[in-house]
Amino acid sequence: MAKKKFDFAELTTQELHEKLIDDKVRLSKMKFNHTVSPLDNPMEIKFLRRDIARIYSELNKRETETTAS
Repeated sequence: MAKKKFDFAELTTQELHEKLIDDKVRLSKMKFNHTVSPLDNPMEIKFLRRDIARIYSELNKRETETTAS
């Protein structure tokens, strides 16, 4: 069964920044671990990269909205 998508629009800007930092650290650890020994599911790296991109998109959208106002 597919995982339910996480809705980043519900989080505050501060929570998004914290999640971004946590996910970046997790991604770098996953990449290193995958280099040393293969992960059980290497697609997790892809999904995490996409989540980071979604966070950046949401932050950019919020910044654009505040600048336009």
